[in-house]
Amino acid sequence: MEADEVTIREQNFHSQVREYTICFLLFAVLYIVSYFIITRYKRKADEQEDEDAIVNRISLFLSTFTLAVSAGAVLLLPFSIISNEILLSFPQNYYIQWLNGSLIHGLWNLASLFSNLCLFVLMPFAFFFLESEGFAGLKKGIRARILETLVMLILLALLILGIVWVASALIDNDAASMESLYDLWEFYLPYLYSCISLMGCLLLLLCTPVGLSRMFTVMGQLLVKPTILEDLDEQMYIITLEEEAIQRRLNVEYQTVELERELEKVKSKKTNLERRKKASAWERNLVYPAVMILLLIETSISVLLVALNILYLLVDETAMPKGSGGPGIGNASLSTFGFVGAALEIILIFYLMVSSVVGFYSLRFFENFTPRKDDTTMTKIIGNCVSILVLSSALPVMSRTLGITRFDLLGDFGRFNWLGNFYIVLSYNLLFAIMTTLCLVRKFTSAVREELLKALGLDKLHLSNNPRDSETKPSANGHQKTL
Repeated sequence: MEADEVTIREQNFHSQVREYTICFLLFAVLYIVSYFIITRYKRKADEQEDEDAIVNRISLFLSTFTLAVSAGAVLLLPFSIISNEILLSFPQNYYIQWLNGSLIHGLWNLASLFSNLCLFVLMPFAFFFLESEGFAGLKKGIRARILETLVMLILLALLILGIVWVASALIDNDAASMESLYDLWEFYLPYLYSCISLMGCLLLLLCTPVGLSRMFTVMGQLLVKPTILEDLDEQMYIITLEEEAIQRRLNVEYQTVELERELEKVKSKKTNLERRKKASAWERNLVYPAVMILLLIETSISVLLVALNILYLLVDETAMPKGSGGPGIGNASLSTFGFVGAALEIILIFYLMVSSVVGFYSLRFFENFTPRKDDTTMTKIIGNCVSILVLSSALPVMSRTLGITRFDLLGDFGRFNWLGNFYIVLSYNLLFAIMTTLCLVRKFTSAVREELLKALGLDKLHLSNNPRDSETKPSANGHQKTL
């Protein structure tokens, strides 16, 4: 009997070591990728060999850690879905014994823990540490800046805890809730993270419909469009003349800042025209329409799944994202179409995440927040990492709330109080479907709207809400025109 207990303890120890090793390797890969991404956008002028360089380096490491956690949160739900299908297809395979329910639950718990750590500790510390200079009267140095940062963190924690205490007391003031107000670990942090998750889902509700409609424009800029009723040789000739004219003006005039900017725009247009001219026929006439049709299909499927989920919410209580109590990992397929349906869910989840990021940077309030290659300050990098963390942490919750997947939320992700509110979940689905439909209709009818405004003579009133409509655009023959 004792030998069996020893054997069981050894097996549990080896399984835990294996799980921690797998988690460490996965996170190491994400950390390396995140480091290369951040260093690609980080301003090179920030690299000095002094005290500020040490502070920047510490903030860089913390930002890289946060971005890696964000990537892990994005991959969390797709990895769980594909693992469930693999365990169903190969239940007795020796080489996938490491892939089990314990590992999946551990990854969800680690993602929740590190998300809280980055959001409430590491990122505020990186920001305050970067902006600190040390208290007056103390000797300047790293220790003085750390002391000021810790004091600011304590004051921020007290402020947030006070706000949460007042908000919970106003919302629910019964005796049980009043007793739980004094429990920091079991009440404050889960309640605070639930509020952050709700704000992240609301931000996704705002960004994703905008991003779904904006994706067509972004892919149109990345791909080569078909040359229908266009003379590329004529446009190249006109652009070349404009470039030569600006070059001659640069050699004569002294105020060259605006001319250099105009020259950069002309060179960019010339590069795009050269790319379109060198592109093969299949790239122009096949790839672009295929990608546009694929985006339209993915968007239509997303809206259709949300509409079906609304019907499920009205007739079935198990459609709620909280408390559904579905089968465990590897026990049953969560998709009607099996592995193909799971692959479709994963594609839609990644598509929604990319669309939400595109929509986030397309909003007017966050346009200046977009990172630029080799010209992004550490403060802006920290802000971008926090924004991506909030979006990625809310992605599994949004995917389950909208019915994109039936995979149950594990760990702290499934304990959010608002997930059990039928009216909040139903309203979220309705708003997403309506906003996405309106954004798509507005996107595909913009050209017709502009032509109608021109025909009625109302184009000079700037009735269009698109800020890019007022910019100068090259016409088909290469000349500049302004709406």
